[in-house]
Amino acid sequence: MNCSILVLYYSRHGAVAALADKIAIGVQQAGAEARVRCIPPLEQQHSSRHSIVSINELSQCDGLAFGSPVRFGNMVADAKAFWDSTTSLWLKGELIDKPAGVFTSSGSMHGGNETTLLSMSLPLLHHGMLLTGIPYSEPELHQTQTGGTPYGPSHVSGHHADTKLSVDEQRLAIGFGKRLALLSQKLKQHKV
Repeated sequence: MNCSILVLYYSRHGAVAALADKIAIGVQQAGAEARVRCIPPLEQQHSSRHSIVSINELSQCDGLAFGSPVRFGNMVADAKAFWDSTTSLWLKGELIDKPAGVFTSSGSMHGGNETTLLSMSLPLLHHGMLLTGIPYSEPELHQTQTGGTPYGPSHVSGHHADTKLSVDEQRLAIGFGKRLALLSQKLKQHKV
């Protein structure tokens, strides 16, 4: 039984896209298919190396990793607008009981990563998705001096918008992808 995980993100400077790529590696290492897609921009030209997501791809996924940069402790407007456009899926219950998790990037250590991850979880909860994060059994959560939270993978770019992920950030993102894929596979196998 093939399991498909949608790694959906919006990225302005590339750090969230870098996290998405690492999450996709973890998904694939767990034996699932990773579909990396981006959220359509509201104003600027689309310049991502990944395709723009369709609502159909969202409804057909078995699990979801959702990423956005931090903007004043919240997801970017483009990501919020995308979720505001998913009412038809909500009305049909298309995402109910599917595993999901969130990831983000900020410019500073105290730039709002955790509040952003929590606020990004709200539309997923309204859709009835099952949220997962990163357990403290992951050693990198104890040692990271950059990004990484129990709420989901994160990156701290610093004020120079550095998109290079630290080793801890990479490991946490890959581990998160594996965990999300394994949970999705288990739930899909036991679905009635």
